[in-house]
Amino acid sequence: MAADPSSRESRARLGLPELLAMGVGGMIGGGIFSILGLAVAAAGNAAPLAFVVGAVVASLAGYSYVRLALAYHSDGASFTYLERAFPNSPNVAGIGGWTVIVGYVGTLSLYAFTFGAYATHLLGGPEAMRPLLSAGVLLFFMLLNLRGASVSGRTEDIIVGTKIILLALFVVAAIPFVRRENVEPVFDKGLASPVVAGALVFVAFEGFQLITNAVLETRDPARNIPRGIYGSIVTTSLIYIGVAFVALGNLGAEGLVKAEEYALAAAARPALGRAGTLLVDVAAMLATASAINATVFGASRMLAEMATSRRVPAAFSHRNRTDVPWLAVVTITALALGFTVMGSLEVIATFSSLVFLLVSMAVAVSNGRLRARTHASPTVVWLSVALMGAAVALLVRHLARNEPATLGVIAGLFAAISIAEVVFFERTTATTERGGS
Repeated sequence: MAADPSSRESRARLGLPELLAMGVGGMIGGGIFSILGLAVAAAGNAAPLAFVVGAVVASLAGYSYVRLALAYHSDGASFTYLERAFPNSPNVAGIGGWTVIVGYVGTLSLYAFTFGAYATHLLGGPEAMRPLLSAGVLLFFMLLNLRGASVSGRTEDIIVGTKIILLALFVVAAIPFVRRENVEPVFDKGLASPVVAGALVFVAFEGFQLITNAVLETRDPARNIPRGIYGSIVTTSLIYIGVAFVALGNLGAEGLVKAEEYALAAAARPALGRAGTLLVDVAAMLATASAINATVFGASRMLAEMATSRRVPAAFSHRNRTDVPWLAVVTITALALGFTVMGSLEVIATFSSLVFLLVSMAVAVSNGRLRARTHASPTVVWLSVALMGAAVALLVRHLARNEPATLGVIAGLFAAISIAEVVFFERTTATTERGGS
């Protein structure tokens, strides 16, 4: 049985520190550690500017999430906003909700893959250890989330604080070793390259949306939700830009691309030697661990809310004694376990970036349609829609020219999601009508 929303609000236990930790934890996950090489491959020496582009787009997107979260208190977040904005087109909300859930599963698999890779590197074990460690971290945070929001929230505070300190140490220590020839000329791959790369790595900014999935479990949401979203975007952006700059300056574009998902660990060696590699290995494990924790929390709440609205089986709304949608937590973890041993890094990262760009754009449109309730600025709303639309177009064009197979896989995933939503919704509607008659 789903818990009464009012009773959940009365037991709200997440304050601003937990929300900041959730947002930063969700963003500084596999992103900066595993896809830095992808950003450099697309933007060259302008890779740090790609994260500036991502930060601007994320901030504009965050505006709509803040306005809608304060107007509609619901764990469903993106799904709920689309449902309210398009009441006569129910499949819009359904497709949006299913897409976000699949996107979360994809990012969880990315985080788990990265955790396993860096943990194996740290331990000096064989490659066969990677899937075992990836599975182990997913199962650990599944159990942690099943214990309740206060436990996962406190854990997130500790992990996020530690990884921020480690990444800050890396930036400060590596700055003196930046070589000018490694960062110039800035636009060696064209003026548009940072925008294309910014779209490609947008998955590195998707974590701030998780905060809106916790609105019913937040103390004083009118005050803490905006501070949590904007604060986490600013904090994360500064870290990304600093890390990308010193990594590029230390190792150069060619070295970062060659290192692939180990790009950051490789970049730490010139400045700090073995100690730098060790520092990055530990920071990567903490970063991906906290991202898994935050993503499982937010995604499970959204899936439970979709179940309450009968867009997925009702069993996903069932909660345990600690008010956790336990079946949603278990199912999302199980799917991520499968994804983490399948698919390439580029397919997972690009699909997730497209998912969250498209969903964020849809949420901004919803904010525009509902601005009588949200009191949003039309200028900010439609500017964000235009920028995200341009980023999507540039990313699709980039994939069509350079990675047509990846674009085909992504298109197939979107088609499968749309078909699944329509079939399930039509069957559920028909069952309800027969029951009513």
